[in-house]
Amino acid sequence: MPMIDVYATEGTFPDPHQLAQDAAATVMAVEQVPNIPMFRQNTAAFVHALPAGAISNVDGESNYVRVQVLTNAGALDRDKQIAVVAQLTDLVAKAAGDDGIKERTWVLLTEAPEGGWGLWGHAHTNAELVTAARDQIAKLQAGS
Repeated sequence: MPMIDVYATEGTFPDPHQLAQDAAATVMAVEQVPNIPMFRQNTAAFVHALPAGAISNVDGESNYVRVQVLTNAGALDRDKQIAVVAQLTDLVAKAAGDDGIKERTWVLLTEAPEGGWGLWGHAHTNAELVTAARDQIAKLQAGS
């Protein structure tokens, strides 16, 4: 249930809501978690539109995008890390309508420590999250 934050200067993305929805769906697909409400409702992206001048490199350029993906520990193996960085970079370029922005997009992958993934008012371990997902799958299957 990743949390994705996209930071860019105001006006970079004409439709930030669509970018947020697409980013969440992209990371959920790469992570390969079951398509159940627990994951669909708790994988989310936030697009942060920063005022002009709020981003800069050493040379003073401010046309960059920063994407940070926070997952629970161990959610992304090396192949998934490579895939999520490539796919989010492509998604950012498409959403901005600027293929050149790929060269100016930073994607940072971070992990919450074991027990540091809070959901439903509880700091979950990975095992607890797996159990919750299995319980939801069982309930969904019983209801079908």
